[in-house]
Amino acid sequence: MNFREWDRRRIAGAIFGIWILTGVYLVSADQQAVVQRFGKVVEPRVMPGIHIALPWPLDRVTKLKVQQTQRLVVGGEVADGVLGRTQPVTSQFLTGDQNILHIRTVVQYSVGVPADYLFQTEDVARVTGAAVESELARRIAASNVDAVLTTEKIAIQEAVRGAAQKLLNDYRSGVLIASVNIESVAPPPEAADAFRDVASARADMARIVSEAQGYENDVIPKARGEAQQMLEAANGYKQKKINEALGDASRFNQVATEYARASDVNGRRLYAEAMEQVLPRIRKLIVDNNGNLDLTIIRKGEQSK
Repeated sequence: MNFREWDRRRIAGAIFGIWILTGVYLVSADQQAVVQRFGKVVEPRVMPGIHIALPWPLDRVTKLKVQQTQRLVVGGEVADGVLGRTQPVTSQFLTGDQNILHIRTVVQYSVGVPADYLFQTEDVARVTGAAVESELARRIAASNVDAVLTTEKIAIQEAVRGAAQKLLNDYRSGVLIASVNIESVAPPPEAADAFRDVASARADMARIVSEAQGYENDVIPKARGEAQQMLEAANGYKQKKINEALGDASRFNQVATEYARASDVNGRRLYAEAMEQVLPRIRKLIVDNNGNLDLTIIRKGEQSK
């Protein structure tokens, strides 16, 4: 074996070694990979780390940033909102009560299934936008305009996200929707003034209701307090009268008991005490046992006057 042949073998061995090393690849922490062998997927999801595959071109490794959030706008672009422009076709939605609203929605999504994301859909962003737009149109058509503008906005967002995700799963698009956010809802320019008047009336109604509730919350506790105070006063007065009646009854029973022990003497004494209080206040005529009237008493009484 001559020197040239030995060099050729060394070079061929080095090239072969380098070729073998093309099968070693690194998947970073924010990535996942898909391995194809002769164009067929053999490993649909390779997790982060160092891995070995068959050398190129037998195996082909495609890496995807699965944690990277992507963004798309349904119903116009961001520049349209900055410039105050609306797209008549893509941003108009019909509500259940036959009103037209201009709606712009921002969708955030990421890679859910790497193999499906790469090979099942030609234009992932377009399919994702179409799925969200169709579900948004369906939900808006099932709601009235007041609900979309006020109370049901969050519920519509969540419903659209769940339904669009199910639809994309059926398509095997490999997309994971993170959020659906209705960024702006506005009536057509021709009806903007009428919508503002309705919104103003609704705000006035809410203010008046709030004031009425505040007045109610102020008056009712006061009335309840006054009623409780009156009940307590009435109960106190009732208890006072009961105690007084019990005291009077007790004294009467004591007097009746003592009177019963010597009724004759006590009767005369009570009669005398009563006469002592009554007689000084009345004019008296004294007649003796024979029916004679003592006129001197009357004369003395007249003279004393």
